[in-house]
Formats: sequence, structure tokens, C-alpha cells
Amino acid sequence: MCQACFEAATQSGAMHFCQCGTPETLAAMRRVEVDLSRRQMLGGMTSVVGMFAGFGLASKEAQAAGAGRPLLLTNLRFFDGTRLVLHDGIDILIRDGRIAALPARGQGPEDAEWIDCGGRTVVPGLIDTHWHTTLVAVSQIAAMTQDIGFVHLMAGREAGATLLRGFTTVRDVGGPSFGLKAAVDRGVVAGPRIFPAGAIISQTSGHGDFRLQNTLPMMPIDQPDYATKVGVSALADGVPEVLRRTREQLMKGASQIKIAAGGGVASKYDPLESLQFTEAEMSAAVDAARDWGTYVCAHVYTSPGIQRCIKAGVKSIEHGQLADEDTVRMMADNDIWWSIQPFLADEDANKYDDPKAIAAQKEVAEGTMRAFEWADKHKVNWAFGTDILYSGGASQGRQLAKLARFMTPLEALHRATGAAGALLALSGARAPYDGRLGVIEAGACADLLVIDGDTETSLDWLKEENNLRLIMKGGQLFKNSL
Repeated sequence: MCQACFEAATQSGAMHFCQCGTPETLAAMRRVEVDLSRRQMLGGMTSVVGMFAGFGLASKEAQAAGAGRPLLLTNLRFFDGTRLVLHDGIDILIRDGRIAALPARGQGPEDAEWIDCGGRTVVPGLIDTHWHTTLVAVSQIAAMTQDIGFVHLMAGREAGATLLRGFTTVRDVGGPSFGLKAAVDRGVVAGPRIFPAGAIISQTSGHGDFRLQNTLPMMPIDQPDYATKVGVSALADGVPEVLRRTREQLMKGASQIKIAAGGGVASKYDPLESLQFTEAEMSAAVDAARDWGTYVCAHVYTSPGIQRCIKAGVKSIEHGQLADEDTVRMMADNDIWWSIQPFLADEDANKYDDPKAIAAQKEVAEGTMRAFEWADKHKVNWAFGTDILYSGGASQGRQLAKLARFMTPLEALHRATGAAGALLALSGARAPYDGRLGVIEAGACADLLVIDGDTETSLDWLKEENNLRLIMKGGQLFKNSL
């Protein structure tokens, strides 16, 4: 119905008889639709996706734009996420959300939809292994006081922005991200794949205890605090409570468990050097996770805390910048993963007024430089993460680009692709997605970026989203400005 028909019908109840519904008009429209090529359709629909994804929303029609014939990316070089070289003379064939094959240039199937990359570089979709999907886009006060519906809506908008920065997968390590994950996976909201941990499991007075001192002591009749009620954190003291809270997160769908094993820079009540959870308590979380085929990661900075985590069976250290060299060697010997963030006390760092927090931030920044050096020296498995909180994720790409100060650009890119994908694989059967992530190989998930930039010499292209010319997740195009 045209606008004139609609207005006449709604205002007077009578139909305005133009030619919009005649058989001749409808037949002509069908002919026009048939004449539109699939290439034009892809271009138009992916523009729509880009518009909606910026708000965290994408229509089902736009999401389905990549369905149908297989796609062939051609005229490109690519970084496979693992080997520190660029491959040339090879195309990338995508079918049913996967990389189906890597045929020689020009040898792909004729029935495929060809996309000419113009000689640009293709890289795997980026992975952030330390992300908080529901805590990144709001202030700390808002996160702890506002209606949780508002927090989730803000998280949905930020999810679309995260995807448009080229991060097609994130490992969420604390917060109520299960609903957002479900919305993204169902195509209701545009965003990255999410590996959720659920609530941060913390001891009383630990890094995940967000209560104020005037609420103490907690009594048996007291209601849970806000952070506990909405799933930001879960307080547990003693082995039985740790088992209970761990199993609750697994029941909700956690792909890994996150515990707080030490203090934080900005924490008001838990000192940075404090040790949190006994080895027996940590082991309880590890046992419960292992029974479900997955693992525990731990927020911790210091050597004593890291060593306790290793003895308890924790598989991934989050932060760890204050580790001494013997502890780093211990991590390597025990095949521990290290999720390192470029905490450099620079323009992207959190701003503090408390002198203790400022001093702790400086100490962690100095430790960050050693962490990169010792991780390489002792061959520790490590992956890139950001841990951006309460400020919006605009610096996410810049944070990855900073790694090029400490290693070659391709080495840095590997830590946010192939290495990060290997860390995610620790979730085993609890991994929410089938197929390898962070690599370009036959059978892997078709999460790909086409970029303007030379990945062998610089990662500066990460600083501007316009340099991401094509963004694909699961074989679907969310941006195509080629």
C-alpha cells in the first residue's frame, strides 16, 4: 500500500485507489527485483547491517544477507592467525558459515559470489580474551545502581560497536552476559561471539565484593547486594559455597569460570597484594569446572597469588603483571595461559585520585613491560585482552596496536587471533560455538576482516574503523565498503 492509500484508509476508512496494487504494477515490481543482482543486494544489505550494528541492532533480513551461494574472496593476501607470514596467490571460499577451502587464485567454483578485495590483506576476526560486555559502556556508579534493563541496553549498543571495531569474538570474564549472548546468537542484536563466565566468584572482601562498609556485617536474613542479584559477582566463603556458586554459573551456561584470587588497582577495600581464596577453595572451583569439561581463570597480579592459582589447577592467569621471573617460568612449566592487557598508565588508562591507586597503577605499568619480555623469553602461552571498564570500548583497537611496541606487528596480531583462539579452546565441550576461531584454514569459522593497511609493518590501521573494509562473522557480512 502506498502512503496515499494508507492515509486515506486510516483517516476515512475508505481505500484510495491508485495503481500501487494492480496486477500490472506488482508484476513490474517483481521484474525489477529479479533484475537486481545478488552483488547489489549484498552491498545494499550490508550497508543496512552497518547502520543497525552501530546501535547494536540488526534486522533478521540484514543478518541473512550472506546466505545462498558460496562466497569467494579473491585478489588478496592473508594472515592465517598462526604463521608469521602473509600468504599470496590463494583465495578464500566461504560456505555455510565456514571457510570451505583455500583454492589457488582464480580456481574457485564458478557458482560462487566473487568479492574482489583489491589486493588488500585479510586477517581473522579479532579476539579480546578479557572483556566485560555488560560493564564496558556504563559508569561504575551506573553499573552498580541503575536499573539492569538500562545496563543491558547499553551493553547491546556496545556489542554492535565492538563488532564494527573488528572484534568478532570476546571472552567475557565477569558480568551478566548470558542474555546478551543469546540475543547476539539469535540475530536480534549485532555483536561478537561471547564466551561467558557469568558472575565473578569472589570471597568476602575480595575483588568481586562491591558492597560498602556500612552494609557489614552480612546477616543470614539479609538480601543479596545489587551486584550479586544482577549477576555481576557471587560471594563465596569456604569450599561448599565455592562449589555452589561455580555450579550455578555452569548451570547458566558459563564457558569458563572466573575467580578473584587477588586485589586490584582501583579496589577500595582489597589491597593489590592481598591473597584471596585459599588453595582448597580455588581447587573446589577447579574441580567443579573440570567436572563439566572446562577451566578456571583468575584475576591476580602478584607472584604468591599466581603460584597458589597454579597449585590449585587454575589454567589462565588474568593480568599477572607483578609476577617475578621464577613465577613466569613456573607458568611455562605448567602450561598455564596468560591473558595480558597493555596496562601502560597512558592516555587510555583509568584516571584515579587516590594516591594508593595511582602508585599501584604505575607499578602495574612497569610490570606490563616485563610481562611481555618474560612471556616471550620463557615461551609462555599468552593472549591479548583489554579489560576496558566503565568508559566505552573505543580504545579497543588502539590497545591491540600498542603491542607492536614490544614485538613485530604479526606477532602482536597472532596474540589476538590464533593464540587467543587456542585459549578459548580450553572450554572444550562448554565452548558455545563449533569450529576453530582466530585462524584462516579449511573448516574454521568464517570470521574475517579485509583491511586497508600493511600488517607486516604496522598495526596503526587498527586505530581507525574506516580501515576495516569488510567485516564477516560466521560467513555473514556486517560491513562491506570495498
